[in-house]
Amino acid sequence: MTVHPRHRGITNLFVSSASKHFRAIKAASRMGRSIAQSLNKNKRQPYAVAKEAGHQTSAESWGTGRAVARIPRVAGSGTHRAGQGAFGNMCRGGRMFAPTKIWRKWHIKTSVNQRRYAVASALAASALPSLLLARGHRIEQINEVPFVIGNEVESIQKTKEAVTFLKGHNAYRDVQKGWSSRSVRPGKGKWRNRRWRSRRGPLIVYNEDKGIVKAFRNLPGVELCSVTKLNLLTLAPGGHLGRFIIWTEAAFSRLDEIFGTQEVASQQKNNYVLPHAKVTNPDISRIINSDEVQAVLRPEREFVHRSVKVKTNPLKNRKALFHLNPYAKVQLEQAQATQAAEKKKRVKKPKAAGEKFLSTLFAP
Repeated sequence: MTVHPRHRGITNLFVSSASKHFRAIKAASRMGRSIAQSLNKNKRQPYAVAKEAGHQTSAESWGTGRAVARIPRVAGSGTHRAGQGAFGNMCRGGRMFAPTKIWRKWHIKTSVNQRRYAVASALAASALPSLLLARGHRIEQINEVPFVIGNEVESIQKTKEAVTFLKGHNAYRDVQKGWSSRSVRPGKGKWRNRRWRSRRGPLIVYNEDKGIVKAFRNLPGVELCSVTKLNLLTLAPGGHLGRFIIWTEAAFSRLDEIFGTQEVASQQKNNYVLPHAKVTNPDISRIINSDEVQAVLRPEREFVHRSVKVKTNPLKNRKALFHLNPYAKVQLEQAQATQAAEKKKRVKKPKAAGEKFLSTLFAP
């Protein structure tokens, strides 16, 4: 990891285990987007229509028998308003359907573990140049990400000095992108103190504020955040991972202390260890075909006898019947013997023909 000083020149080589561990975390974009949407809803302000809106008139239905709808109608006469429908959501000046209430479920609870996982994924995604470019950050001339700068940058007091620093390290293009994209917000939001909208620029994460906040806060699109207050909505605006982050050396070195590693628990978060994949190598076919695994496997069998179980009907299959009821064989033998005896009784011996019958066979 290269540390870029305030003035371009000789750079220091800074190795941190935070970069290694955060790169190992899977950038879960779908989960980060859903958690960001839930967190974003916690900033909403409750709103509702007036409780009596649409009911501030004396109206009563005319009932049936007058060939008009039974909607309540304004009382009186001599004006256009008299006799007009009221109260209903289909009426002019009536209330809305299902008037909004301030006790709607505005906020969504998100577990601490999910938020930490999303923040860790957002930090891991900030180290992937492809995600940063896909998000629109201008980092083509940046040497490497994460982009770590020296601690002396935290002492910058003037915005002019901040611009000079960003230009000297080819990071000012991302600020210019935010300035050139400044446009008027469409819709009614322009009347509600959010008239202008622009693209997000780099996020500067510092360890100690010695003037860096006042120096950088007036640059369009640039945001600043303390390393102890990292938030998913800042690291991944809109739930889109891949924010261009400029770290100070002290802030980057504190990531192991704040989030811990995959082997050591965090010092600031109670018993929190960085999430890691259950399988370090997802190429299962390569693992199975490796020499180490094949060496301990038994040789492949040439012939495997697989018995095919056929469901037999014991009412038609004697073998299956005898297996279920061994006494059925005895019963069957007894039934056959009884049947044979009865058949033997029914057999009659033929009688010999009489002389009278035999005499009729011959002609006289």
